[in-house]
Amino acid sequence: MSEAASVPFSETKAPESPERLHKGALRLIDISASTMANIGPAYSFYFSFGFIVFTAGIAAPLTIVAAAVAIALLANTLSQFSRAQPSTGGFITFVGKTFGGTSAVTTALLCGAGYIIAISSVLVISGGFLSMMLNFYLGWNVPWIIFSVLLTAGAVAMMIRGVAVSTKLAGFFFGFEMVVLLIVAVATLIKNGGTLSLAPFDPHHINGGFSGLAAGFPLAIYLFIGWENSAALAEETGNPRRNVPRAVFLSVAIMAVTYLLLAYSTVSGFRDNGTALANASIPFINVAHGVVAFLAFIAYLAGMTSTLGVLIAAVNSQCRLVFNAGREGLLPRWIGKVDPVRRTPINAIFAFVGIASVIVLGWAIGHWVGGSGGSLNALNYFTESGTMGTILILVVYFLANLALPFYYRRYRPSEFSVVKHLVLPVLGMAAIAVPVYYLCKPGQANPYDWFPYAALGIVIISVIYAAVLTRRDPALGDRVGSIVADE
Repeated sequence: MSEAASVPFSETKAPESPERLHKGALRLIDISASTMANIGPAYSFYFSFGFIVFTAGIAAPLTIVAAAVAIALLANTLSQFSRAQPSTGGFITFVGKTFGGTSAVTTALLCGAGYIIAISSVLVISGGFLSMMLNFYLGWNVPWIIFSVLLTAGAVAMMIRGVAVSTKLAGFFFGFEMVVLLIVAVATLIKNGGTLSLAPFDPHHINGGFSGLAAGFPLAIYLFIGWENSAALAEETGNPRRNVPRAVFLSVAIMAVTYLLLAYSTVSGFRDNGTALANASIPFINVAHGVVAFLAFIAYLAGMTSTLGVLIAAVNSQCRLVFNAGREGLLPRWIGKVDPVRRTPINAIFAFVGIASVIVLGWAIGHWVGGSGGSLNALNYFTESGTMGTILILVVYFLANLALPFYYRRYRPSEFSVVKHLVLPVLGMAAIAVPVYYLCKPGQANPYDWFPYAALGIVIISVIYAAVLTRRDPALGDRVGSIVADE
């Protein structure tokens, strides 16, 4: 056997004629809708806000304000990179182009691991939420795993058909959930008009002061995960240097305002009773029930469509990151293949969803072996996998912020701005340090206590593998960012 054949990623040379996606298939409105569908306001808010209130108290909306500022700092970094070098590789390209091949492969592995672990929570919660809904209204007790398999298969079929079709479907789901969320929120505020106050925005109502706000900060950051969706769609977007940054900031701004409205109306719906709110499984649904029973039903539907929108939009964008890494030779070349007719990254889609499914299976086996099979429910897995995936994703965010000033000083010195390319990314790194600390600090309950060690292990293995691979293929670093989205 030859030396090249013994290397796990043996086909590291990018093909002479790169596999290209469907150029110009998407517009600004398409990638903006896809980004917000990826964020999934109903999906994210339903399952996260109760815990944020548990940590911060009724002033939980201030935690969301802090998270929105942190995400805006990250959005600056992504926008500056996208204006200079739009790429389907997103953070992988930006970090790798700045620091070289080893950093590119490391980032590709961290991106892949973090996003796949996080998407596995969506695969599970899609079936889990539908199971909960049918049980509540019809009394059916159908295992969530059945619905998860069926819904995931349907989503994959849509993504294979083409990016325009699947992105528009995700946008449709997003539009429906937004209308429902706004109707329920406004109806709640009208009903409780006589008792509304500014207590949710009063810092004195934060439990434990700064420590209470910071404890819920990681989950508030999680509300926005998916904000970077549009960068990975750059190759399929018309004028990506202009439209990707616009989509990033537009999506973050709209989601920030939406979350603040939802948070304020939910706290108001519970009459500022933080204890009752934190103990509710899905507080927003409880509030909808308190207004009109029918609103609760459509709120359930919004949660369902939101979950499906997240599933489609997230896999669509995130699988393109690993697709591009395969296309440029950072990962096995077969990952970088596209369907010859529909121009979709079919292998990357299957790999992304397949590995996520294996992770879910491993989680289930681990619980059974550990004697905690009774906790095999979708909500538990959502929290556990979301936390683990977020740790790795935050590491990638940190690397991207670190890379921005070096990139502009090296490749675009005449455009370097102290504020945009140095001060803001440094503030972004500082903002990321807070959720990383609270996700990794000692004394957490099992299994969260070993997540930081697992993340550190993945980082170390990624760096070692990247160093070995780059040493065997010195030209790898030159291929990073070689495929620019608008060329």
